[in-house]
Amino acid sequence: MDWKKLGKALLFPHVAIMIVLVPIVTVLLVGSMVFVGTESVIAYISYVLAAYTLTVWCFKIPYLIRFLKAFKDENKYARKWQDDTRLRVNASLYGSLAWNALYGIFQLWLGFYHHTFWFYSLGAYYICLGVMRFFLLLHTRKYAPGEKMQAELVKYRACGIVFLLMNLALALIVFFMVYWNRTFEHHMITAIAMAAYTFTAFTVAIVNVVRYKKYNSPVFSASKAISFAAACVSMLTLTSTLLTTFSDGSMGIVEQKLMLGSVGFAVSGVVVAMAIRMIVKGTKKLKESKAEV
Repeated sequence: MDWKKLGKALLFPHVAIMIVLVPIVTVLLVGSMVFVGTESVIAYISYVLAAYTLTVWCFKIPYLIRFLKAFKDENKYARKWQDDTRLRVNASLYGSLAWNALYGIFQLWLGFYHHTFWFYSLGAYYICLGVMRFFLLLHTRKYAPGEKMQAELVKYRACGIVFLLMNLALALIVFFMVYWNRTFEHHMITAIAMAAYTFTAFTVAIVNVVRYKKYNSPVFSASKAISFAAACVSMLTLTSTLLTTFSDGSMGIVEQKLMLGSVGFAVSGVVVAMAIRMIVKGTKKLKESKAEV
């Protein structure tokens, strides 16, 4: 037996096998955690198979990077996507607008169904974010970044003002969570998925806020500030979910309220600070541009 070939076949299987392994591992993991139990034979098999799948995909990372670079250089649509910042921002605004609208309407429906201010507050917050994205999209569809700088600054400052007003809805969410200890328990798989989504969205939002500074476009910066605010609210709801879902009874209600209140205060403070910065910076730039004229 050629052990070298066997090892290579195990560590570098065909791409088709690697693709097939992903849904198989996902089904086994979810099935073992939800239906069978985390200490069953199927669970242990799924753990080993998941570790193997992750390992072989990690070994493929250099190949995937080379493939993506080649695809980006050779495909005209990929090159256009890479080079056209305005196209990427518009696509992001369209997608985020649709998500905010649907998610906000869903939260309002939950509020109507359950008769709770929690969902009403979340629905109002996300719908406001959607309206702000639509407000920016009207500009980015017509003009290139920097083409109408004064108009961009006006919209940038207006977003900061709206953020301050929206903080009332955010404060209502925090109050509802802390004062009435109104949290919701989810299944462990759902909570883990929420955590993965939240941390990914938060990381991407921070990276984009920094990345889009170089384009010197207030509208682009405002669109990424909206994404950052949405990620902050997701972090708040995730904290509530994790405290409830993974609670083992060691943390009392007072401690949970203190933690939720601290996170809520921090999130609200960050949004307010961001809003004030946008208002002050937008006003200052507008005065400078008018003085130059």
